[in-house]
Amino acid sequence: MDRLLIAVLGKENSGKTKTWQTLFKQDVRTGKTLRKFYFNDTEYVEVFLVSGSPEEREKYVDQLITVDNPNIVLCSIQYAAEAIDTFKYFIENQYSLFVQWLNPGHSERQTYFDCLGMSDWLLAKGATLCIRNGNGDPTPRAYEINDYLYGWAKSKDLVETE
Repeated sequence: MDRLLIAVLGKENSGKTKTWQTLFKQDVRTGKTLRKFYFNDTEYVEVFLVSGSPEEREKYVDQLITVDNPNIVLCSIQYAAEAIDTFKYFIENQYSLFVQWLNPGHSERQTYFDCLGMSDWLLAKGATLCIRNGNGDPTPRAYEINDYLYGWAKSKDLVETE
């Protein structure tokens, strides 16, 4: 597949937005256009960011993505039953899935059981799933996303230079 979804999954206030802010090294919001994501001073890829989750906004993800078929989407996803609809959108549009699940989230003391069966469902759909603690420093989570994105984009010849 030549498209990639990088999702940060978690309950409300789990650290999804903080992950994107750390990754971009600045405050970021959902855009209306593609934006350059820099790996270093010269290398970048174009991405579309959905910072506030579709589930929290009570909108379908296709209402938030205003660019036709972006190659790379970074998306916050609320840990809720409706998240399956968001993931289905990306699967139906032939995206590979990389999901970083914040469990426990920033506002939680301990991990919670996957009562929605989301981890099994995602793995059965071929997703790469990692569970990370949302309580700690977000830097290692951001590095993990950066490294995965760089490797994937480099293998697809999508990394550009200035």
